[in-house]
Amino acid sequence: NMFHDALVPFAERRIIKMEKYRVTGMSCAACSAHVEKAVSNVEGVTNVSVSLLTNSMTVEGSASADEVISAVTAAGYGAQVMGGKNGKGTQPQSAGDDTDKATRILRNRFLASLCFLIPLMYISMGHMMWNWPLPGIIENNHIAMGLIQMLLTIAIMVINQKFFISGTKSFIKRSPNMDTLVSLGAGASFIYSTFALFAMSDAAVNGNMELMESYMHEFYFESAAMILTLITLGKTLESYSKGRTTDALKSLMELSPKMAVVEKDGKELQIPASEVSIGDIFILRPGDSIPVDGVVLEGNSAVDEAALTGESIPVDKQEGDTVSAATINKSGYMKCRALRVGEDTTLSKIIQMVSDAAATKAPIAKVADKVSGIFVPAVIIAAVITMVVWLIAGKEFGFALTMGVSVLVISCPCGLGLATPVAIMVGNGIGAKNGILFKTAASLEQAGKVDTVVLDKTGTITSGHPKVVEVIAANGVSSDKLLKTAYSIEIKSEHPLAEAIVQYGQENSISPYNAEDFKNLPGSGLVCSINGRQVRAGSLSYIMELANVPKESVSEADRIAKDGMTPLLFSEDENFLGIIAVADVIKEESPEAIKDLRNMGIEVIMLTGDNQKTADAVGKQAGVDKVIAGVLPDGKEKVIKELSESGVVAMVGDGINDAPALTRAHVGIAIGAGTDVAIDAADVVLMKSTLLDVPAAIRLSRAVLRNIHENLFWAFIYNIIGIPLAAGLLYPVLHLKLNPMFGAAAMSLSSFCVVTNALRLNMVKLYGRKNKNEIEREEVSRMKKTIEIKGMMCGHCEARVKKCLEALPQVDSAEVSHESGNAIVTLNENVDDGILKKAVEEQDYEVVSIN
Repeated sequence: NMFHDALVPFAERRIIKMEKYRVTGMSCAACSAHVEKAVSNVEGVTNVSVSLLTNSMTVEGSASADEVISAVTAAGYGAQVMGGKNGKGTQPQSAGDDTDKATRILRNRFLASLCFLIPLMYISMGHMMWNWPLPGIIENNHIAMGLIQMLLTIAIMVINQKFFISGTKSFIKRSPNMDTLVSLGAGASFIYSTFALFAMSDAAVNGNMELMESYMHEFYFESAAMILTLITLGKTLESYSKGRTTDALKSLMELSPKMAVVEKDGKELQIPASEVSIGDIFILRPGDSIPVDGVVLEGNSAVDEAALTGESIPVDKQEGDTVSAATINKSGYMKCRALRVGEDTTLSKIIQMVSDAAATKAPIAKVADKVSGIFVPAVIIAAVITMVVWLIAGKEFGFALTMGVSVLVISCPCGLGLATPVAIMVGNGIGAKNGILFKTAASLEQAGKVDTVVLDKTGTITSGHPKVVEVIAANGVSSDKLLKTAYSIEIKSEHPLAEAIVQYGQENSISPYNAEDFKNLPGSGLVCSINGRQVRAGSLSYIMELANVPKESVSEADRIAKDGMTPLLFSEDENFLGIIAVADVIKEESPEAIKDLRNMGIEVIMLTGDNQKTADAVGKQAGVDKVIAGVLPDGKEKVIKELSESGVVAMVGDGINDAPALTRAHVGIAIGAGTDVAIDAADVVLMKSTLLDVPAAIRLSRAVLRNIHENLFWAFIYNIIGIPLAAGLLYPVLHLKLNPMFGAAAMSLSSFCVVTNALRLNMVKLYGRKNKNEIEREEVSRMKKTIEIKGMMCGHCEARVKKCLEALPQVDSAEVSHESGNAIVTLNENVDDGILKKAVEEQDYEVVSIN
């Protein structure tokens, strides 16, 4: 299977060097930074990347799994090795599974907290501020009200104990995280409020009722409870949004068929697809989803491979062809043998590639990682300084505490940590849906910076398969005679140009002559005997030595060569039969793709080993900016190196000879139908093998890069503005201070906004122009004709003409007016004016003109 084989070498190379882990206990970007730092210090680890989005970690190097897990555990988190094979068809796990579970837990925590928060807020704010009624037993009992508030707050703290457990552990291990900020803020508010409650009771015992009532205003129980509840709400929304970012991955997972029909001991059995083993024979009927990768043993059908390649046109399959899991058998019956199952199928490799790319880090994320690593300690210091400054300024302790808590709870390192990975994950999913696979986050980022695209010619701009494009028979020779003779001799040859003529002959149902004594003359051409006559095929110089070639035919051969085609000449004894022009034709979409790239401000260069004359002709037809011809494989790599010194270069190729250049380029893009070596060397794989996906990949990358910049801006600007505001910077001037509850609300929503912004990438339009069919449909829909009609007198006449015109299959609609004396018809296809005229005149009206 070309898709699977293209992806396997890359996957196997990573298994040797890279191990993937599931990390538990992380709550913010500071956590991922601490885990990354701890593992990077393990001897033998050469590279480590931790993803907060997928709660995963990839580690490269010689360190053992036990050493890595121990380092993570010592840092205060949990880890376990991901993956593993059992010989059966185990299905890959989606990162979205854990996210869905976490979302449910957070949602339940929030709802439970809300049940206690509502009565707490009723007492602390409803009764105290707006005099809402309370039961008589506690209405005038301030100590009782304080006790109830404390108990309700304790209940909320128990429900959200994870903040305190995680925050305390991280603080003890000198790696504070967001949970540390939340637990410090809520804990400080609770402890101070508890102190105020005890002080109130002491004042009551001593009969100081005025002092007792003043302590009622020192309660911050509601702030502690609200902080925990709002942060949990924010985490719930963030988790839900993070789950949305993995929708593409989950949709790929859902494509995996659940059941398979296998043949065992002559009987057909339906078993779970996960139980299919290599070598099993499975049966496919029309409409069946293919359970595993396999090879067709008997039967033929058309298979819809859109799930893997994004290509909507079904692919014909027959005996010996390969089929892939999750594609759909559309028409015929087929019997297949399983070649790859479970994690080895093409679908699983694609899922793994998308998942791995999301787990890696883009270079742009390094800035945010550095900030996140020192962010929490800096915030704690800022909170302490804030309290000290306000105490020195003469404010009471409660005021200073409020300011310090506000600084703690408004500061959010999560937005910084999520800014890059959520955009990468969404972008990767969009690419996968469209058959564009980015192997790493770095390649997704780099593609958007490309300013020069270098295209290989054969198989990339052109189809890679020569075709007959022109048949020119000599004077006195019929085209049938020429084609039949050419087919008869070329069918004996294995040359690629011969294949073009053979294919043309088969497509036109030509019956060959019986050719004998066939000989291949290297460097010259072919010779054989047909009906006792010596027939030759070859180059102009070869045929001119043995036959009488007219001057006009020599000119035709030169013209064909200048147009980038290969002229093949044929003779029978000394008689010249004619010329057949063969060319590796340009793919239909290539000029459109190249134009799209140029419209994006990208220079397009064609790089080929062909001669300059042929290359120039192809380059002109394709519309490239520059042609570099006559370059050997090692020369291609040198050209890319030189171009890379002055800009960001993407190399697009499909052959083995393109591999060095693909590796040398900033971004190597492999056409999916190309060789395994080329795809293994590339950073981006285009599964649909269409050049239109090159500008689409760059456009997607630019959108992702733009989204990351937006996320980072808002994450930074939020903290830059929020922390000074929470510290009371505006209080001396405007007497404005930020209540900790509002700070907690802002913190909880900041990460949610970053993730939601990344989801806007789903609206990105990858393809700059509509495809050919859409353009043709639009052009047809715009086809209108105006018919000038004589004899219409009233609305009844209009209705008769309208009805007769719209009855024609070529007419979509007709607007008729007896006042202006014309009918404007909108057509869905070209129609002869005579048909329109006849339809109108059959109703006894006269057609004056049609425009």
